[in-house]
Formats: sequence, structure tokens, C-alpha cells
Amino acid sequence: MLTKELDYELPSELIAQSPVKQRDQSRLLLYNRNTEEISHHFFNELPDLLPANLSIFRNNVSVLKARIYGKRQNGGNVECLLLKPVESLKDTWKCLLKPGAKTLKAKKFGWDGEYSAEVIEKTKSNEYLVKFTLHKDSDPTSLAQRIGNLPLPPYVRRPVDSTDEIRYQTVYAKNEYRTAVAAPTAGLHFTPNVFSKLELLGHKIHDLTLSVGMGTFRPIETEKIDDHPMHEEEYSLPPETQIALHDRTHKHLAIGTTSVRSIEHYLSNFKVPIDQNLRLETNLFIKPPYNFSGINHLLTNFHLPGSTLLCLVAAFLKPSETTGLKTLKKLYALAIEKKYRFFSYGDSMLIL
Repeated sequence: MLTKELDYELPSELIAQSPVKQRDQSRLLLYNRNTEEISHHFFNELPDLLPANLSIFRNNVSVLKARIYGKRQNGGNVECLLLKPVESLKDTWKCLLKPGAKTLKAKKFGWDGEYSAEVIEKTKSNEYLVKFTLHKDSDPTSLAQRIGNLPLPPYVRRPVDSTDEIRYQTVYAKNEYRTAVAAPTAGLHFTPNVFSKLELLGHKIHDLTLSVGMGTFRPIETEKIDDHPMHEEEYSLPPETQIALHDRTHKHLAIGTTSVRSIEHYLSNFKVPIDQNLRLETNLFIKPPYNFSGINHLLTNFHLPGSTLLCLVAAFLKPSETTGLKTLKKLYALAIEKKYRFFSYGDSMLIL
């Protein structure tokens, strides 16, 4: 498949710049793969639209205020985006720097009274290893949470405000898992009330944690999709979630593409549950044709042209076939016609 096949025309006014007033008042496009029926709903109708007795899997990661600012010794401004800690080096992180070349040359940057940082090297993936010296905090994560900004996606063309600190997190995000630089956006529509209704109807909710990275925004840049180097992301699964994944007496609904990647990678490597919390990394690239092992239904947002996420959704629309992209483009064209809102703060699609 050629990458250009993943392009589609999206009017700029349909790129959601802010969330709707109430989480569960976003819109929901329902597509049934067996009947090919399409219907239009609001998200708070979700519990009434699902088959009975599902196991529902959600990513409970929390978004770190990963964008921090500083100055080089000559006074030039620096924007630093924390991506991932280097476990073998204390207080050292993989980061994106702006401006990168000037900051690498200067070697050091910081914020008086808060921190100083040394740029160790530039990596092959155009990231930078940065070692922090902290004046008030125990680690760079604590520093970022105190002085940093949420890293809203580049297509949200406005400054971060106080609303984002609430709405660019899921209601089930765990603060102890504050390791993501992007939200698992399919989960942003849920409210405690929606989850209560799901549980009253007999559905079981299971958590996993995948640290969503910047790769989720990076378009495929190779001419052929198969040549794209997929980014790695770390995830963890507690024993109870592993047991639920191996239990095929209930069908499985994944909330978002991050949950899908975690589940499919896990099931391809573990044939039975492990009685411990598993912590793994995956660079699994799901694209047509793909035979899914652990997912029967998918809730997802509307994704960027030319992205790996489009490949995943296309594969799910027609498992083990190569025709899913054609179906996806029809659904997206309809969503555009019906003025659905796209991307992180946009509406969602339920695929049964």
C-alpha cells in the first residue's frame, strides 16, 4: 500500500480546537461491520448501543505537563518536550528541543532557581538526551508537573488554558501513571455516569497503561507504508487484565488504538496470563491485512491523514483483508458531510 492512499481532504473548520461543553455530548458514528449499517448518536447513548456482557479495555495513562521552557546562556529561549526517561541515567530524558541545533551547540539551558540542563547528544531519531539538575524537585517529572504545560497536539492552534488540564485527561487517568505526552483521545468522551451505566448493564471494565508518545502525531514519511519505522511505546498489563484478555467467554471492546496495540502485542507473545504486572515495549504496526487476536469491537476518534492510526482502523474494518481502507474513506467522507469534528478533541466512531 502506498502512503498517499491514506490522504483525504478535511476542511480546516472540522479540526476541533476545543472540547465540547460536556464530555459525553460529543457525537458518535456507529458502523456495524456485519450489516454495514451506519447510524448517528451522541456519546452518552453508548451503553445502549453495545452488545451484552462485554469486557471493555481502557488505557489509564495520564498526560504529563511535558513542555517546559528555559533559556540558553546567551539568553535565547528554549522549548523542551520531555519524551521518555533514560532508565540507566539518573534525571536524564529523551527530549525534543526547539531550537534543536542552537541548543545542542550551546550545550546548556535552564531556568534560574528551577533547573539547569545539559544536552548530552542528539540521537539518530532526532531526539536529544538531556540531563537535568533540579533545584526544588525530586525528579524531572515533578518539575514538569509544577512548571510545565500540557503538550497539546500541533493541530490545536491556540495556547493551553485551564480547561485543557481537565479535558485533555480521561476521567479514569491515574496520576501515578503520568507518563504520556499525548492523551488516549478515544477515552476523553467518557464520564463517570457513562461508566456507571456500562457496569449496571453487566459490562466489565479493565485497565492497561500505554505511555502514548509523540509518534502518534508523526505522519508516515516513506512512499510505501511497509517501509515506515514504527515508533516504540511502553505499556503494562496487570494480572487481572491479562486474565480478562484470555477469557473468550466475553467479547472485547477496546477504547482507542493505544489499547489495541497493547492487547495485540501482548496476545501475540503470551498464550497464558502471567501472575505479575507485565511491563513491555511494542513497535507493532497494525495495517491491512491483519488478523486481530483479542479485539471484537473498537471505539476510536477520527484520525490524521497519512497516519499509522488510519492503517489500524482500516485493518479493523476488514480483518485479514486489504479492502478496509476503502470502507474507512467512505465513513470519513460521510463524517465530513455530517460535520463531525475531527482529531483529539473531536467526535468518535464505534465499530461493531
